[in-house]
Amino acid sequence: MDSIVYLDHAATSWPKPPEVLEAMRVSMEEAAANPGRGSHAMAVKASRVLYGTRKALAALFGVRNPNDIVLTSNTTEALNLAIKGYLREGDHVIATMVEHNSVRRPLEYLKRTRGVQVDYVAVNGEGELRLQEVEAAFRSNTKLVVCSHSSNLLGSIIPLEELGALVKKRGAVLLVDAAQSAGVLDIQVEDMKIGMLAFPGHKGLLGPQGTGGLYISPDIDLEPLLHGGTGSQSEALEQPTVRPDRYEAGTPNTVGFAGLQAGVRKVLEWTPRQIYRHEWELTQMLMEGLLTLPSIRILGPEQGKARTGIVAFVSDTYSASELAFRLDREYGIAVRSGYHCTPLAHMAAGTDRMGAVRASVGISTRPEEISLMLQAMAEIHG
Repeated sequence: MDSIVYLDHAATSWPKPPEVLEAMRVSMEEAAANPGRGSHAMAVKASRVLYGTRKALAALFGVRNPNDIVLTSNTTEALNLAIKGYLREGDHVIATMVEHNSVRRPLEYLKRTRGVQVDYVAVNGEGELRLQEVEAAFRSNTKLVVCSHSSNLLGSIIPLEELGALVKKRGAVLLVDAAQSAGVLDIQVEDMKIGMLAFPGHKGLLGPQGTGGLYISPDIDLEPLLHGGTGSQSEALEQPTVRPDRYEAGTPNTVGFAGLQAGVRKVLEWTPRQIYRHEWELTQMLMEGLLTLPSIRILGPEQGKARTGIVAFVSDTYSASELAFRLDREYGIAVRSGYHCTPLAHMAAGTDRMGAVRASVGISTRPEEISLMLQAMAEIHG
């Protein structure tokens, strides 16, 4: 592959740590049987891969019982399981204007098919949420509060500890979309009163695509999203009642979860605190350089404020798609342009008619790559 400056970590992290690639190779060679479906040595080894992944995730998120973590193919599947499995006809949900379509579309589907009521609480132009407005949105039938921990467009961060306390006080359940925060921000499900946590394996957790998960509090029972073989209670007509089998029908992506386990162990080694600091310093460097270009407007929290490794911006000179195309073809810089599957966040930012360019950093991003990005932007706008 030709040299590339990869600034699209909010979509998927790259390159993966060598330990991830090695774990996947070993899994494919030594633990390639179907986990939970046999008692022979290789099937048992495959089962241990999955349990080891749950244990690593439990250590990261402060989960007492690793079997309360359901392994999924991505965050979208996890969110669909949580939302469709928990809500019933007539329930009320509070969400925010920074939600990804992985939250909004399931909610709108249930609004149309089950009569679920949904309110989207406004955020300001920087993506900041006022807890008073969340509290004002509660009704007698509010069962669920859903929030994106960090906006995939604005990089803004929701104060989870305070929100979790509010939601618990009001007797509802908090579902957190950690697509942009898992592995980067410290998340402790019990301390933060999180009822369900949906997360990707392929972003901040440094694992491969096709992996993700959902933590489900032991106090919550969901209707399964998928029905089928689990290797347990095979004589029963219904899905098993035991976790995690109840929510994991079909053959899992064992090799992918072996890679995810290795990725999570690297995150535990580096710690989310250090990873966040690295990414924050790079975003501040990028913002400082972009602010010298008069035609550029940066979205999200202003310089110096907390944000995840996302810097989205618009140009008075070029459309988002044209700018991203030129960065790629002329400079070998990978960014993303468009609406980023979050139209309400674009409405909050005032970019719903134009979209935006999003540059996003990761643990592997180097300062010299930010310099190359800034040099390219200066030449394009020169």
